[in-house]
Amino acid sequence: MSKQQIKQLIEGQIHEDGLTETGIEGVKLFRATAPLPCAPAVYEPSIIAIVSGVKEAVLDGERYVYDDSRYLCCPMSMPVQAGTPAASPDNPLYGVYVSLDQRVMTELIIEMERAGGSIAMAKGSAGKGSPAAPGFRFAQWDAAFSDALLRLLQLGKSPTDVAVLGEARLRELYYAILKGEAGIFASQAFGTGNAIVRSIAYLSSHLNEPITIEEMAQRAGMSRAVFHRKFKQATTMSPIQFVKSMRLNNAAMKIAGGMTVNEAAMEVGYLSASQFSREFKRMYGQSPRQWSDGQKLPPGMA
Repeated sequence: MSKQQIKQLIEGQIHEDGLTETGIEGVKLFRATAPLPCAPAVYEPSIIAIVSGVKEAVLDGERYVYDDSRYLCCPMSMPVQAGTPAASPDNPLYGVYVSLDQRVMTELIIEMERAGGSIAMAKGSAGKGSPAAPGFRFAQWDAAFSDALLRLLQLGKSPTDVAVLGEARLRELYYAILKGEAGIFASQAFGTGNAIVRSIAYLSSHLNEPITIEEMAQRAGMSRAVFHRKFKQATTMSPIQFVKSMRLNNAAMKIAGGMTVNEAAMEVGYLSASQFSREFKRMYGQSPRQWSDGQKLPPGMA
């Protein structure tokens, strides 16, 4: 019942394709009524919950399809390709995007562990028959998640309710995630000891700066070899592949949003326009200018 109420709530608040703000920080609604092929995107720490239709994500060549039977939990920044190839006026996509706050998630994990290690109740974090990729997990909608998400979204009708209850309702949703099928995965990512996730967070905010594997390994407190192995286990990609994918995906999104090719290249740390064009074409099969001409994306539909 909660899921149907969430769908009705979204239908009543969103009137065009793309992302719509709810008034709650980090919480957005989205709609798609036209097919969008998978395009470069960056998933920031978040959950994506579909209430109608189907969404796709491609990570390192592997395609993952999800709908209203399970939500996606992505606790670290990941370069993906994402789209809504099946969306149509007769089969619209509706969903909710919720950012995951590092500080709040870590505080909750510590509190739960102090209270008796209740995260351990969420065994089988990927779920039976539920495809999982390093970097994100799918989790079944359960009653606790549905109820918490509904209660959070209902606040959007009143700025006063958002101001007074917003943080508490977000914590309730985060708690439901940690108690659910993705709980162990999320707790490992947001726990105090995950050096790889900290490295990814640093990389994501310093893409325009020179970055070496040695520096990344040193920041993580590991040898280069150990860092390389653990990084690939967490993301499916080597550190160099990951940095390149993050830079090119961010650049592609900026170009699709109207930024010039040269500006986008400089924004993500490329000093050579020719190198940027070569690597862009190698990854996407098109030059940046061809991409600029043919891949304009609706706001927020990555």
